[in-house]
Amino acid sequence: MTTPDEFASVRYIVDDVDAAVRFYTTHLGFTLHTHPAPAFADVVRGRLRLLLSGPASSGARATPDDSAAPGRNRIHLIVNDLDTEIDRLRTAGLSFRGEVIAGPGGRQILLTDPAGNLIELFEPARR
Repeated sequence: MTTPDEFASVRYIVDDVDAAVRFYTTHLGFTLHTHPAPAFADVVRGRLRLLLSGPASSGARATPDDSAAPGRNRIHLIVNDLDTEIDRLRTAGLSFRGEVIAGPGGRQILLTDPAGNLIELFEPARR
C-alpha cells in the first residue's frame, strides 16, 4: 500500500514515450522522474507519478486489447484559472475533447495526450 509520503502512480499506455514526456513536461507542469529506456518513462507532478508505457513495455503487453483504448478514466489536475489554461494550451496547438462543463463543484474540460489518454483540467468553484 502506498504510504502518504510516497507517490501515487497511474499508468498510461502511450504510442510514443518521448512525445508523451514532452507533452506532460512542456504543457502540464510535470517533471521527468526517470527515462531508463525508449519503452518507458515516468513523470511527476506533486505526489502523482505518471507511468508512461510504450508499446514495447511490459505494462503495455499485459493490458487486454479491449481495455487498452482510452476510456472515461483520466487524471484530474486542479488549475486556478481554467480559461487562462485553455487559452495557453490552445495557443500551444493542443485541442480539447468537448467544451467546458460547469457543475456545483466547479468547471472542467477534457484534454488528450498524444496517445488519446484523457486529462481533466478542473477549476474548483469559488466558495
